[in-house]
Amino acid sequence: MIKNWVAMIAAFSLLTACQQTGGLGTSEDSPFAPTGAYDLDSSVDGLIVGHRLMAAGEYQLALRAYNRAAGVQGLNVDTLSAIGSANLKLGRLGQAERSLRLAVEQDDSFPAAWNNLGVILMEKGETGEAEQVFHRAYALDSGESDSIRENLRLAIAKNQNPEYYEGNNNINFELVRRGSSEYLLLSTP
Repeated sequence: MIKNWVAMIAAFSLLTACQQTGGLGTSEDSPFAPTGAYDLDSSVDGLIVGHRLMAAGEYQLALRAYNRAAGVQGLNVDTLSAIGSANLKLGRLGQAERSLRLAVEQDDSFPAAWNNLGVILMEKGETGEAEQVFHRAYALDSGESDSIRENLRLAIAKNQNPEYYEGNNNINFELVRRGSSEYLLLSTP
């Protein structure tokens, strides 16, 4: 009979301990990770984070942010264009070109994606196609973007007089994105 009382007291103590606040799962200073579902709607947009990282020169981190944004939003024209621009800044011309070509296939009225594709083509030395791509970006933009206009001007000049530009590595083509910031692509020597 004493054993029954001891077992009942032990069971009652355990039940009371379970009802008290604190413990490992609810304590603020718990060494364990919090449980529960992560709310993607309240998180910061990966594109915004990526754009800020691009502006700060953190291209690899920006690419990761853009990939996270693509995981949430899908591979739409914005995420593909952003991924392509980050890859371009990282010197991955093939990957950048693939992403931007997919972006313009999805939305052929997006001037920033056309412009950035033109920058890649200029970097690859495909100036004829780059000039056509810059013409398209300029037409879609209605001539409002100074950077697209300047990229077109440089591509036309390089096609008309390639000897002058072959030794000149100081030509700057500019990346453009949706929003208020511009990314400057500096030619490498």
